[in-house]
Amino acid sequence: MLPRLETTPRPKPLPLSERMKVRHRAAALRVIAFQRPSRSLPLGVDSRHQEIILSTVDTMARHPIPDLLPGTLDLLILRTIQAGPMHGWAISDRIQQVSEDVLQINQGSLYPALHRLEHQGWVEAEWAVSELGRRARYYRLTVSGRRQLAVETGAWDRMSAAIGRVMKLA
Repeated sequence: MLPRLETTPRPKPLPLSERMKVRHRAAALRVIAFQRPSRSLPLGVDSRHQEIILSTVDTMARHPIPDLLPGTLDLLILRTIQAGPMHGWAISDRIQQVSEDVLQINQGSLYPALHRLEHQGWVEAEWAVSELGRRARYYRLTVSGRRQLAVETGAWDRMSAAIGRVMKLA
């Protein structure tokens, strides 16, 4: 004969307003770090069996300071593909290489910028096979993109000269 399982009654669902309060409070919590594993469990057990510390302090910046001036990423991309068609990863790698690892463009910034430039008609994209034998989207500068690059370069030269003057004379 099988042992009888005891069941506990299900709790009543919270009203919608209370559920929303709980969600908002939960959203404010951030997992800070995993602490030591429970004493009764050996190391290597998945994280569901680990004790955690939660913080009610919001550690996320609301308005992060941009690393580049607005429009700088577009200028860097246009200048990089001026030499010839490149796929996204190569564009990012080239910018990092030329800047001697000072500028590192993450994929979350690069691809939206490439799509924006394509939408504006400054770059065209086509699928091709990369050096590694994989399909990749190659981006090339259009005629209007070359004109825009000249405009952006002039604006950059004026801005960097003005910043340089302030840094020397202020």
